[in-house]
Amino acid sequence: MMILFFRHPSGSVYAVESEKLFNEEDIRRLVWLFGGADPLDTDTVNGYHVGPRREMVTPWSTNAVEITQNMNVSGIRRIEEFFPVKGADAAFDPMLQALYERLDQKTFEVDRRPEPILFVQDIRAYNDAEGLALSEDEIVYLEEVSARIGRQLTDSELFGFSQVNSEHCRHKIFGGTFIIDGEEKESSLFNLIKRTSAVNPNLLVSAYKDNVAFVQGPKVEQFAPRSADAPDYYQTKPIDTVLSLKAETHNFPTTVEPFNGAATGTGGEIRDRMGGGKSSIPLAGTAVYMTSYARTDGARAFEKKLSERQWLYQTPRQILTKASNGASDFGNKFGQCLSDGKNRAGSRIGQCGLRSMSDRGGYATLATEIESHGSEVAQ
Repeated sequence: MMILFFRHPSGSVYAVESEKLFNEEDIRRLVWLFGGADPLDTDTVNGYHVGPRREMVTPWSTNAVEITQNMNVSGIRRIEEFFPVKGADAAFDPMLQALYERLDQKTFEVDRRPEPILFVQDIRAYNDAEGLALSEDEIVYLEEVSARIGRQLTDSELFGFSQVNSEHCRHKIFGGTFIIDGEEKESSLFNLIKRTSAVNPNLLVSAYKDNVAFVQGPKVEQFAPRSADAPDYYQTKPIDTVLSLKAETHNFPTTVEPFNGAATGTGGEIRDRMGGGKSSIPLAGTAVYMTSYARTDGARAFEKKLSERQWLYQTPRQILTKASNGASDFGNKFGQCLSDGKNRAGSRIGQCGLRSMSDRGGYATLATEIESHGSEVAQ
């Protein structure tokens, strides 16, 4: 494995990790791809640079490598861009970036080794120490599992259980049995939610089947190629449609790393809508941000009533700026604009939970082919 460096006229450096030496034609194509960057005949680039952390292959790199494959340049494993800075005190985002004193053949090398397996003796204490949020019932269940299999459970097993059995993944509370004042209720909370559409389906076509629901849409005129499997002329034709409306929250990821947290929130709701039925076409997206006071330059009088706290991850202003950019960036890659949204700031939002609220929404259209998965209105 080797790294070849290219310097762009702007000063930034592209580091290309490859399994083989490039021939002259490969170099020529890479120079074109990098906008006229010069290949550097050196194994080391001196000077301080800020770039992606070595442990994290960026989505940008994944796209760039795929482009080189389409250009018939083989053997490339990773491409990252590094920006020159004046010194060790340069500002950068430590969540995504690192400061490099120089770029060399070990720039992408990760020397960290996996820690040994930890067998947990006290699940209850480990739950408190690691913040696994296991309930008492779950702890008892895991202790019984440990006794039944005749060994202590490992740290990775407990982490895995805490995630796959989480409210986000399994809706264990929504789908659980409700016993109130000693009386078991007939329906779970999730079944109560489903009952609305079961009793009044109205224009509902499909619900609780895919990761998105569909309602009847209008008859529209579609402008598209006559065939999708070969080059062909465009034509217009009337089609029946159904419409999806999708919402997705990405609160904690957007709080920790706003750009990518919001971007993957947009990606999640696009994925869910495109995967409905036989597939759908994304039309537009929405975004909602709720944070504590942003305290922008020239702070408003009401923002001064409470002193600003020390933020654990990102400030509200950073969240609003980076999350907005991230949501738009991902949507733009799929031709989906952010058509509207909402922003709310308050003294209590995010003060207790150390996180903001970030919601995604979107619309999509689909030719009436839901039957591929079976049209199922909630029962």
